[in-house]
Amino acid sequence: MTNDNRSALVLSIYLNTRGFAFIVFEGRLSPYDWGIREMRGPRKANGCLLRISQIIDRYAPDVLLTQDTSEQGTRRARWISKLNGSIAELAKDRGIPVFAYSRAQVRAAFDEHGGLPTKQILAELIAKEIPAFEQYVPPPRKPWMSEDRRMGLFDAAALALVFFR
Repeated sequence: MTNDNRSALVLSIYLNTRGFAFIVFEGRLSPYDWGIREMRGPRKANGCLLRISQIIDRYAPDVLLTQDTSEQGTRRARWISKLNGSIAELAKDRGIPVFAYSRAQVRAAFDEHGGLPTKQILAELIAKEIPAFEQYVPPPRKPWMSEDRRMGLFDAAALALVFFR
């Protein structure tokens, strides 16, 4: 069921080793809702798929964005690649078009800001474009630190900004 009075919704999902981050956009710079879901244990792929299914049912997006984890796209862990495929199937079963962008495509989209940006620089650029995310920019990572869980939110936002461009 679709509501003709609402704006088109774009759901961007970024999978990572801890779970996933998602953002629902009503327009290019208009995030409607977002979140980070952490999953642990041997069945985290199933847990992620269930949560993503609930998010899709809740928002009924018009478009779904994911990272391209095909052989030509971005290399990721096998379970993440399989889960990305399952998410795409889930969306197609519900008649939602799926667009996937590789890490190289995301970096190329932000190339105009001077060279190939790091994830930290991407997060800062996105926070400048979308002020609602300024409070989520993690501090710069030290070599001994693991990636901050909030970085997935900026990876999801980057996928959406590539789509809107």
